[in-house]
Amino acid sequence: QVQLVESGGGMVQAGGSLRLSCAASGGTSSSRAMGWFRQAPGKEREFVSVITWGGSSTAYADSVRGRFTISRDNAKNTVYLQMNSLKPEDTAVYYCAVRPFGFRNIATTTADFGSWGQGTQVTVSS
Repeated sequence: QVQLVESGGGMVQAGGSLRLSCAASGGTSSSRAMGWFRQAPGKEREFVSVITWGGSSTAYADSVRGRFTISRDNAKNTVYLQMNSLKPEDTAVYYCAVRPFGFRNIATTTADFGSWGQGTQVTVSS
């Protein structure tokens, strides 16, 4: 079972930037797509972004496309989420997730991901 640990969350003013990191341990993130989801208070967990195992393909939610960039370093078993031009509506707990072994391709629903991190809080003030 892969363990995922997120870091990089915090509080920032609108228009600012943050970079989230997610390190995988206890297994390998190879041959697995990895993604980011977020959950705001009182709302369901929603898809943010995903990257294939090789990093050649990515997908983004409409609400973050053009502002967020996902990337990964397979040598470090780490996936990143660069968040620019942050808005108050981006405030949420951000979760890293990894697909089951062998599932390398794009997926955007929570049911497609087998392991989750504990989450990191991102707060954007206006």
